[in-house]
Amino acid sequence: MTKAKQNYNFQKIVVVTGVVLFVTKLLAWYLTNSVAILTDALESTVNVTSGFIGLYSLYISAKPKDTGHPYGHGKVEFISAAIEGTLIACAGLLIIYEAAKNLGDPKPVSQLDYGILLITATAIINYVVGALAVKKGKENNSLALVASGKHLQSDTYSTIGIIIGLIILFLTKVAWLDSAVALIFALLIVFTGYKIIRDSLRGIMDEADEELLGKMVSLLQANRGAEWIDLHNLRIIKYGSTLHLDCHLTVPWYMNVHEAHLEIDKLSKLVNDNFGESIELFVHTDGCLDFSCEICTKEGCAVRKALYKHTVKWTVKNISDDHKHNAG
Repeated sequence: MTKAKQNYNFQKIVVVTGVVLFVTKLLAWYLTNSVAILTDALESTVNVTSGFIGLYSLYISAKPKDTGHPYGHGKVEFISAAIEGTLIACAGLLIIYEAAKNLGDPKPVSQLDYGILLITATAIINYVVGALAVKKGKENNSLALVASGKHLQSDTYSTIGIIIGLIILFLTKVAWLDSAVALIFALLIVFTGYKIIRDSLRGIMDEADEELLGKMVSLLQANRGAEWIDLHNLRIIKYGSTLHLDCHLTVPWYMNVHEAHLEIDKLSKLVNDNFGESIELFVHTDGCLDFSCEICTKEGCAVRKALYKHTVKWTVKNISDDHKHNAG
């Protein structure tokens, strides 16, 4: 089963969980008449909506490449995450509005003991499913699944705060605490939505993943072969669960096509062995020039024009540059 398909199947679990927990929170609100529980239920409507959006995006993302989409359909995950982040932020603002309105005119609550038990159960389930979604999303490089998981976890954090507030309200009978707790944790929801929107926009704009680039460069630097005189113009673009990597590899100019391709195969195997099937590698080979001799470690070269001086250590900065390196 492909990673895209795994992501899609797990998102089904997220959607079903969201629907069940939303119904449970509505029941808790019906029993208690608590505005804090109502706002928690309102936030869950976003869980359900965004869950279906995420499910659809992962369905599209899992489709194979075609002539109209040669790089696949993975970009839809960034759009899905942006919509979900926007919905989360809007839900937080709505909660702030409702809590602030009720703060000046608190409504009486009832049967808080039942409400607390129901909401506690939803918090536990939310967190477990959310943590599993984030883990699976990170394993499979799926921003949509990570967004769904973080959404469930943020729902859990706000729910925990609401539970604490309800317990205090249950013990003290201070009515305004109901709205105050909802107001505080709505801010956390808004912030979570903002972070998801920010990450999705980075993906849509093909912003470089510095952490991933760092890991890639460290791997290549530690395993560079004598025939790999230089590596430059390295680019990584993320499409859903697939990373497309392209670069220019400088090899001895006298290599024939088959010999140069063998070096590309070695480079591809190194990357795939360490990053798995989620990497698609495209390598352009350049023949070395006279100035390359000073950074070339290859021994016994019959056409060397200059003595070896030193090796240019590959870094995220210089390996991403589009110019060939030299000893200067």
